[in-house]
Amino acid sequence: MSTAVSPLAPKSYPDLPAIEGVSFATAEAGIKYKNRTDVLLVGLAEGTTVAGVFTRSKCPSAAVDWCREALAGGAARGLLVNSGNANAFTGKKGRETVRLSADHAAKALGVPAETIFLASTGVIGEPLPAEKFAGVLDDAAARLADGPWLDAAKAIMTTDTFPKVATRTVELDGVAVTLNGIAKGAGMIAPDMATMLSFVFTDAPIAAPVLQALLGKGVAGSFNAITVDSDTSTSDTLLLFATGAAAARGAAPIETIEDARLAAFDAALADLLRDLAHQVVRDGEGARKFVAVTVTGATSDGSAKRIALSIANSPLVKTAIAGEDANWGRIVMAVGKAGEPADRDRLAIWFGDTQVAAEGERVPDYSEAAASAAMREEEIAVRVDLGLGDGSATVWTCDLTKDYVAINGDYRS
Repeated sequence: MSTAVSPLAPKSYPDLPAIEGVSFATAEAGIKYKNRTDVLLVGLAEGTTVAGVFTRSKCPSAAVDWCREALAGGAARGLLVNSGNANAFTGKKGRETVRLSADHAAKALGVPAETIFLASTGVIGEPLPAEKFAGVLDDAAARLADGPWLDAAKAIMTTDTFPKVATRTVELDGVAVTLNGIAKGAGMIAPDMATMLSFVFTDAPIAAPVLQALLGKGVAGSFNAITVDSDTSTSDTLLLFATGAAAARGAAPIETIEDARLAAFDAALADLLRDLAHQVVRDGEGARKFVAVTVTGATSDGSAKRIALSIANSPLVKTAIAGEDANWGRIVMAVGKAGEPADRDRLAIWFGDTQVAAEGERVPDYSEAAASAAMREEEIAVRVDLGLGDGSATVWTCDLTKDYVAINGDYRS
């Protein structure tokens, strides 16, 4: 974990309220890091429903496999997360570790093992000894509390330089319901269903299939619209837990996705997920710039997103941004290589509010000074119009600096 906090980090953190039915504790298991918490244990009330999305990597971690199986039950009573070791590419040992870890957590919480969800983050390929959990979970279970949420976010950090938290409140049948979320992620970040680890909790009474539909929709404009380095982790996990505690306060359960009362909750969830996703980009390893890439005028929204990602993932574009160089030629390159419909002679490009190219060539009165000024900002907007249709999309990324190489050059050592 880096000691220097990203310059793009939040200046303050929201005060996350308690959520009825959710309690947690952190512990120091010494999995990789010394003198810091690296385990998070969450207890969930009976009746908690769950939804999840996971990496599309063909080499997923053992914890991802476990969660996919557990998700079929639709019920959750606990969550166990560790940092420092991804328990990925660990073969039979990894599978045995998740089974034993779930058993340890289940025993500590007094719940069935099949209702325990697991997530691990850190080094790939190193065995994760389950006994690390055995030594801390009973004590952690005895310390379960409803806060502070920042402690939970800190326990799941790896190369993150700041904890990532967000909260939203909406009304359901006139009853206030809360959504709290935490996330970790700084490197090996590229959209491919979920990206990194994130856990969202609510007291809304929502059935598991409805939660799953909402989550699948919510990731499209959040965790599936960010990229730090184009690399998809083996461990990407996003879980949404709903304790249903608000039902006792008068919020009637939501059983179908067609329920009109979902609109406000859906919007709040999407906003919270986008907030967390943006925080991940702002903590991109070595990042100094937060960049929004918007593509309009594409033949479809999907085509626009693929072109936007081609731009956002280009090392040449990202290093130009790091150097505060308004190099629109690299934008042209990234559009052209995306494999999507594009017409060179209709292409228009902006850095911030400054248009630098139109109809396939540099704008005649283009101002290098204005474009350079836009590139010196911490937050940069890059916009491309293809002039072909109504498709549009925005993705978020960061610059690529020497610090990224330094962080990842000695990650295992």
